[in-house]
Amino acid sequence: MTKRENDTITWETFNEGLWRENPVFVMLLGMCPVLAVTNSAINALAMGLATTFVLLASGTLISLLRRSIPKQVRIATYIVIIATFVTIVDYTIQAISLDLYNALGAFIQLIVVNCMILGRAEAYASRNRPLKAVTNALGMGIGFTFALLCLGVVREILGAGSLFGFDLFGPRFEPWVVMVLPPGGFLVLGAWLLLFEWLKQRKARTELEPAAET
Repeated sequence: MTKRENDTITWETFNEGLWRENPVFVMLLGMCPVLAVTNSAINALAMGLATTFVLLASGTLISLLRRSIPKQVRIATYIVIIATFVTIVDYTIQAISLDLYNALGAFIQLIVVNCMILGRAEAYASRNRPLKAVTNALGMGIGFTFALLCLGVVREILGAGSLFGFDLFGPRFEPWVVMVLPPGGFLVLGAWLLLFEWLKQRKARTELEPAAET
């Protein structure tokens, strides 16, 4: 085992992507699908699950092959592996639902160039054993899906008066059409970023108060 490898799996291994380094709300990665496909909750969930599958599958395979991949071609190899699993996801969604496939459009194929996935491959999967790589990828994928749902739920409720396609407010509700348009994605993302930054600062103040009293 090399010095970079560590078999210890802790809560932080999973929580790193779920909360502490959330790919959207903290690291601001994968902004194209975050803003483009979150006009409905079902689109957000589908994109989140597709990305999570690619993260898990590619991370596992890269971790298994980490000692066999030459350093000179490692990035190209990672892209080929990621593209293989993206192709599987692409055809699977197309077979399950053409409407969903058309709604997600080219953003399914663009998972290949999602810097979050390539970053996990280079910085984590290639340096750790499979179980630890899978645990971290799962946390990162769930964190990404959670962030997409945060936007998708708000935008669908306000922009269409529904949630996962089910009407919530009846025919008298006047939808905020801007929420299902591109500007709505920026508005909702900004609101969520503001909320999480406020929670982060509040937590920091809470931790400092006992130290100041002593």
